[in-house]
Amino acid sequence: MRAALYDRYGPAGEVLRVDDVATPEPGPGQVRIRIEASGINPTDWKSRSGATPRPIAGFQIPHHDGAGVIDAVGDGVDPGRNGQRVWVMMAAAGSPWGTAAEWTVVPQEQALPLPDSASIELGASLGVPAVTAHRCLFADGPIEGKTVLVAGGAGAVGHFAIEQAKRAGARVITTVSGPEKADLAAKAGADLVVNYREPGAVDEIRAFAGDAGVDHVVEVALGANLELDLAVIRNGARIACYAAEPADPALPVRACMTANVVFRFVLLYGVPRESLVQAARDLTAALAAGALTELPVTRFPLDHAAAAQDAVEAGAVGKVLVIPG
Repeated sequence: MRAALYDRYGPAGEVLRVDDVATPEPGPGQVRIRIEASGINPTDWKSRSGATPRPIAGFQIPHHDGAGVIDAVGDGVDPGRNGQRVWVMMAAAGSPWGTAAEWTVVPQEQALPLPDSASIELGASLGVPAVTAHRCLFADGPIEGKTVLVAGGAGAVGHFAIEQAKRAGARVITTVSGPEKADLAAKAGADLVVNYREPGAVDEIRAFAGDAGVDHVVEVALGANLELDLAVIRNGARIACYAAEPADPALPVRACMTANVVFRFVLLYGVPRESLVQAARDLTAALAAGALTELPVTRFPLDHAAAAQDAVEAGAVGKVLVIPG
């Protein structure tokens, strides 16, 4: 099969190439998927660049997320899954078989049914961002009736956090940096969209949240946004942070103590497996209910996988997909 791969760390244009490799066969408990679209996330280019290096066993095919059709199953897997449309999560975690290829193999619980009503593009966009959003929202219990602030509502994690929080019965505020992103966040269903660059952002959020304040924050940039977060949260609120900035933030300890704030940091590689499986089930149910929607998509052919990763690294709005076929 044809696959994008690398065997050393470095810039995409220098180390990521397209080559022929043996098509993988599913082992016990695994399924093989013919990939129709491969989704890229920041974790993919960071691993490839060496910023967050992970062991390479010979070669690494990148990308955790994707969507396609199961065409072979290993021992212990229901043969009836052959021909099933699926979305794929965490394909390259501890495995050389990422989704930037014509085929991948994953444990069967990492290939989730993709309803006919959901597009391949949506399926390939889920994985890392949607599961991360789920963990940030629900790791500490139900959020029904609570007020949730999602920082960066036009990003992939922010988008799926808005949609999952609304499905769970929360009131959702989100922050964005401009009109185009505000439109995306509003389409995802946020009750209030605030441009955090505007001088009245804190007052706008406080007015919506009421005297109680924000209960829960899904945070993409803790250092940049903590002052705003502390200004709008209630006493005892939780802040779940899923991304690291280039420089570690300085924590205003006294202000955090005064707020009795609880911080949770989320990195999917260390989340308990049972939590990942539950997230996948909840997301599949949300898909079936039509509660999850696509972001704008930019497509690259497999031969341009390096350019696709560069686009994500440069901050492309929406989702960037690699199409193997």
